[in-house]
Amino acid sequence: MALDEKSQTLFNNLRKQYFPPERNYLQAHLTLFHHLPGSEHQAIKAYLSEIAVRSEIFSLDVTEVKMIGRGVAYKIENDELKKLHRQLSHKWQAWLTPQDQQKLWPHITVQNKVDPAKARALYKKLSEDFESFTAYGAGLKLWAYQGGPWEWLETFPFRSQD
Repeated sequence: MALDEKSQTLFNNLRKQYFPPERNYLQAHLTLFHHLPGSEHQAIKAYLSEIAVRSEIFSLDVTEVKMIGRGVAYKIENDELKKLHRQLSHKWQAWLTPQDQQKLWPHITVQNKVDPAKARALYKKLSEDFESFTAYGAGLKLWAYQGGPWEWLETFPFRSQD
């Protein structure tokens, strides 16, 4: 999912600060699906474009800091996001891997693949003065996995709220 500029900058800065640099290939992101077939990119792009044209930017409640084993993430809550995920899941059901068939747990990871003690320390630090806040879902992004690095393919922006 594409985030609003302010939220994107905030989460990118946290990743730059806390994510192991050798593993920080991507900007901060909210993943809806991990694997869609590359052979279907044109159909996927067409559907994402159709969805984006009909969708408005919507708020995302950043509700808490969460431990994710060897890292830390921010939990995201929004019913519209869940509805969008269900809609996409239904359309792409035949393509979904077991991982992508699981219930969506929306989050933005700011640290991963570190020693658990280091993750616990960051969790404690970020949790101490955390107050929930609002980010915005500004569109959808499509990426292709290239055997290590990821290649950005296209962004499908949502309409501004009027």
